[in-house]
Amino acid sequence: MKVSIVIRTYNEQRHLGALLKGIQTQERDGFDIETVIVDSGSTDDTVKIATSHAARIVPIKKEEFSFGRSLNIGCDAATGSVLVFVSGHCIPTGPRWIADLVAPLGKGNVAYTYGGQLGDDSSHFSEKQIFGKYFPSVSKIPQEGFYINNANAAMLKSVWQQHPFDEDLTGLEDMHLAKRLVAQGLKIAYVASGAVLHLHSESWAQVRLRFEREAIALQHIMPEVHLARTDVLRYFMSAVLLDLGAALQQHCLSQNFKHILMYRFMQFTGSYRGNHFHRKMSRELKESYFYPR
Repeated sequence: MKVSIVIRTYNEQRHLGALLKGIQTQERDGFDIETVIVDSGSTDDTVKIATSHAARIVPIKKEEFSFGRSLNIGCDAATGSVLVFVSGHCIPTGPRWIADLVAPLGKGNVAYTYGGQLGDDSSHFSEKQIFGKYFPSVSKIPQEGFYINNANAAMLKSVWQQHPFDEDLTGLEDMHLAKRLVAQGLKIAYVASGAVLHLHSESWAQVRLRFEREAIALQHIMPEVHLARTDVLRYFMSAVLLDLGAALQQHCLSQNFKHILMYRFMQFTGSYRGNHFHRKMSRELKESYFYPR
């Protein structure tokens, strides 16, 4: 069996080397590994780093990028029977990341898996609380529902061939596909031990844009979800209070107080804007979501 690691990159030099080293040191339970990098015009040393680690590079034009399209291109280029998706700013937490992540595939109708995500000391405190909510320490094989995250996920290539990713969404192409698979009786599994460090390096504006574009995509996946201003205020206050309480328990409230307020403000203002976005996006606006400066 061959496992193909598909990585979407754009200026990922900061963490890509550590990710590729982590891939090379994985324990291989009877499978081979290839790495396919879909690069959309990096201007830093991303391609040089990938080449030095013997990764296969599939270039695409920046203006052709969408999350779903770049994954479809990478999946098509992959020669493995199993596909693993990982963000270029993620780093495996252990040598059995891949083995654990792919193990449930094909068993009990499991067609799509995702693994744990953690932050480090450089991560926003509130983002680590979000990781704790969506990526708990206990696996669910299979899980209920269709939540999944392609920053650290795996799928049978045969499943992708029948169900490629939507190429028009501004994000959440993973949940969009998972919802379709679950509707057909297939299963999603969460594998806590198949974990990575997910290290965002974002400005406050980039945090807001990320939540905004995901909320735009969520309209297509769950059109019944509507955010009123009162909802946003209630969710904001609840999240802030929970974060402040957690920071107090961890004896790090003073250094995180302002960051908690800013992160949650950007999260919920971005989500509200995206939930109320109904215009057709121009090419320039799409680039602001995919390549925020």
